Amino acid sequence: MNQTPPYSGAPFATIDLTALQHNVQQIRRWAPHSRMMAMVKAQAYGHGLLPIAKALAPAVECLGVARLEEAYQCRAAGITTPITIFNSGSTAAEMAWIAEHHCELVLHSQEQLSALAGAKVTHPIRVWLKIDTGLHRLGITEQQAAFVYQKLLSCRQVQQPIGLLSHFSCADESASTRTQQQMARFDRLTQGWQGPHSLAASAAIVQWPQTHREWIRPGLILYGISPLPGVLAADLGLKPVMTLKSRLLAVREHLANAPVGYGAHWRSLRDTQLGVVALGYGDGYPRDAPSGTLLLVNGRLVPLVGRVSMDLLTVDLDPTACEQSGAEVIAWGPELPVETVAQSMGMSAYELVTRLPNRMIRHYAG
Repeated sequence: MNQTPPYSGAPFATIDLTALQHNVQQIRRWAPHSRMMAMVKAQAYGHGLLPIAKALAPAVECLGVARLEEAYQCRAAGITTPITIFNSGSTAAEMAWIAEHHCELVLHSQEQLSALAGAKVTHPIRVWLKIDTGLHRLGITEQQAAFVYQKLLSCRQVQQPIGLLSHFSCADESASTRTQQQMARFDRLTQGWQGPHSLAASAAIVQWPQTHREWIRPGLILYGISPLPGVLAADLGLKPVMTLKSRLLAVREHLANAPVGYGAHWRSLRDTQLGVVALGYGDGYPRDAPSGTLLLVNGRLVPLVGRVSMDLLTVDLDPTACEQSGAEVIAWGPELPVETVAQSMGMSAYELVTRLPNRMIRHYAG
């Protein structure tokens, strides 16, 4: 009963750690004078938190997570690299945990400031003061910034100097002036303040070098995915880290005008052969992916047809196809960029890779 079952044709993601390290070095070339805070939130963008964090830990100066629980998993796994927590730290108890586990805090509200001032900590916490320069999501407002900064300077729970951080709203748009405006606003607000700056996430790292400053925060580009519309990772010298694979479970003769899938929304215009793929929305492949979305079967591009179900989807192999059950299927990877697949679905590559659930098997190579 304890024996691992044989491979059943279930979908799996191959994660290429050699490609990950290549991307780290490419990012270093773009920002040679900046330290790197590698973002591993959301299961390292779907690639698996702990294997990715362990692979990155020796190669970067800091890891970035969204939640306290992600930091806990890293520390429990023995990762000692500094970790910055972006969306936690609202109570004194959380502040105490952050200090005890040698994590860093992104402070974005006055409520956090109150919690920090009331916390009993083992040693001062490294704080990044997040200033809202135009994204208007999280961050201390322009009007509050100087007051909060002065409070942090006099707070015994805070390690000096204080980090200064902001986030851009339109860094992926080269024609937009908002990035320059936000950068100028940040520089005006923090003029004369001591402490390192962090402004650039993936899109800004690629196309706004003046924003690199002392720290950069790469996320999507670490995983070999372009953050820029109309630009592929290969165009940037990046290598895709994830390949999502499956197999044909069956090849079926299909008659002209016969429907396939729930809702009977797609009908074949001719007699053909359909391939049934072990991949569905239960594996993170979007249920509303439109017919015509391309997949690779034995290296050949074929279209998705019919509605995606929980565990299965169907592709039109064409009338003369010679594939049999067991043939390899690739949903995305180096030969079929995830950016291209996401665009055909009308969604973001960010969303596509982070949808992969825990049941998705991940194989790590390199």
